[in-house]
Amino acid sequence: MTLDIQPTPIPGEGLKVEKMPGHWLLARLGKRVLRPGGRKLTNQMIEALHIQSSDTVVEFAPGLGETARLTLKQKPASYTAVERDKDAAATVQKYLQEPNQQCVIGLAEDTQLPAASATVVYGEAMLSMQPPQQKAGIVREAYRLLKPGGRYGIHELCLVPNELNEDIKREIQDALARAIHHGTRPLTTLEWEHLLESEGFQVREQAQAPMHLLEPWRLIRDEGLVGALRFVWNVARIRAARHRVLGMRRVFRKYRIHLAAVMLIGNKPEDAPQ
Repeated sequence: MTLDIQPTPIPGEGLKVEKMPGHWLLARLGKRVLRPGGRKLTNQMIEALHIQSSDTVVEFAPGLGETARLTLKQKPASYTAVERDKDAAATVQKYLQEPNQQCVIGLAEDTQLPAASATVVYGEAMLSMQPPQQKAGIVREAYRLLKPGGRYGIHELCLVPNELNEDIKREIQDALARAIHHGTRPLTTLEWEHLLESEGFQVREQAQAPMHLLEPWRLIRDEGLVGALRFVWNVARIRAARHRVLGMRRVFRKYRIHLAAVMLIGNKPEDAPQ
């Protein structure tokens, strides 16, 4: 069956519930916060980026625009979102009311935006879904877009501990891919740090949070009581969606000691060539 319960365009339109990528299934069921560390870790990232009125901000893959709204409250000099999905872009565009705010349809690894044109770049819950070469390409693009001294923030799924056995890593990645219906390749915190450093960034801040995306207390904290109840009601009344959501939660719980969320802030060196 298809799932059409949202009044605004959300990616996944026309796809069967059984085949829809998990993050868009959750969105279509009414979940607004789709980040692995929830609102708390997103807020930590925004605070650590110290966005001010003089900043030019670029966000990769804004999704439903929840973090965009936090950024706009900081009143940056400009805000540009880069989103590959036209339905997600249309949703984000509704929050952008000023001439210095825009959402362009494009690829995070090849934005077509001018080099050294931003002071802040960030992205959440998107690198984890990319293969290694794509991960590096997106981080490289963030470095290209930033002026020297600029800040880059990520909020991603991570594996713990840093010494996790490679066989267990592959087992978790395969289980996530089967449950979410999308390739998911989280790294350990140390590997995320090395990824940023390999593309020239100096990592200056890091924070972790439990990966409790579908636990009741996290739903209430992220969505509010009304939003959480609406989501649970939609899950309960749509059998195919319930099967998928409970399957995702089973995987998250099975590997809970090895799944977490991480936030990293990297700086482009002040002496980097423009």
